[in-house]
Amino acid sequence: MKPAELNVREDMARLCKSLFNRGFSVGTAGNVSVRLEDGILMTPTNVTLGDLVPERIAKIDLEGNHVAGDRPTKEVFLHQAFYETRPQAGAVVHLHSTWATALSCLTDVNADDCIPPLTPYVVMRVGAVKLVPYVKPGDPKSGELIRDLNGQYGAVLLGNHGPVVSGKDLFSAVCAAEELEETAKLLVALRGQKTKLLSEEEVAELQTTFGTI
Repeated sequence: MKPAELNVREDMARLCKSLFNRGFSVGTAGNVSVRLEDGILMTPTNVTLGDLVPERIAKIDLEGNHVAGDRPTKEVFLHQAFYETRPQAGAVVHLHSTWATALSCLTDVNADDCIPPLTPYVVMRVGAVKLVPYVKPGDPKSGELIRDLNGQYGAVLLGNHGPVVSGKDLFSAVCAAEELEETAKLLVALRGQKTKLLSEEEVAELQTTFGTI
């Protein structure tokens, strides 16, 4: 194993443990992946994010064949679809975090923009978020739903399931997933209240200054 790949594996174990220890993932829920030059590293199936062994993290090649480590997450199709449609994505984080999952269960959420611009940081780190219909966990159709978005969204909420967030690298994807969760918490807390969102002009200014996701 090349030193660079081992470093990525160690970073995955460290950051996933941090997510687990702070309650962004419980039990064996959630999965994380990182794109390499020769494949994709993925968290194994039925393993908690808080207990990853770097050398046992799953690896698939560019054709989707399992080539190293334990058996990959059953959500492999979801991760592959993000990488295939978003060449800028270097990592993908899928959580079952409480507040974002709560939003994914509501019936009156705007499916095309289910995380509205409440704060500048959700605009800067997450961008627009699409709510996609529910499918059974591990169903290859989840990949089809992501491919149908044609790379337009860096993050989605899976209906009645939870958030999936991509980023240019693992650290960025983890930070974006955390930002999405905290914004979802604010949105749920503010439901029924008169809430001021950022204006189109303010969002555009942020995108001009910091770029789009």
